[in-house]
Amino acid sequence: MRQIGVAVYGGASNDVASSYLQAARKIGSGLAERGWRLVNGAGDTGMMGAATCGAHELGGDTVGIAPFFFRQPGVLYDNGNDTIYTRTMRERKAFMESLSNAFITTPGGIGTLEEFYEILTLKQLGQLDAPLVLLNLNGYYDLLLKAMDKMTEEGFIHESTLDLFQVCNTVEEIFAYLDKELASLTRS
Repeated sequence: MRQIGVAVYGGASNDVASSYLQAARKIGSGLAERGWRLVNGAGDTGMMGAATCGAHELGGDTVGIAPFFFRQPGVLYDNGNDTIYTRTMRERKAFMESLSNAFITTPGGIGTLEEFYEILTLKQLGQLDAPLVLLNLNGYYDLLLKAMDKMTEEGFIHESTLDLFQVCNTVEEIFAYLDKELASLTRS
């Protein structure tokens, strides 16, 4: 049986409220507790680094995927179980997708939004059938969700698209959802 992999997307900045970094660390710990592998962008800082630290604190398995041009001091988490290098950011995303059975989007910036929307698009097109979670901690994604509602009202997004991801406000909600969604994989 292949190990369950969960991609965790999120920002690389440490200059954020500690509640965000604490949540990312809890996500990493929660994955480790379940024996699920953390898949992320290999960043040493921000949400990526915090999630990886949380997983490692409990002996969890992690894999970081990074393009070669990120190989600079202080950019990549160098204590990960595995680091896989790609040529491009596109290859990075594709590799992360191929190793993951579920996807968690935590607060982040442009890159995080790109990752979220790529998975959502693949689900919308029927090319991917995997849980997608949006962590709306502290209302971080309220305006994004409002924008998506507006896109739906104006006819640019079909209403069913909004059902292709789960909005969670806490880490506990994420794991309640994923425990249910991934139950069939943990039994096989």
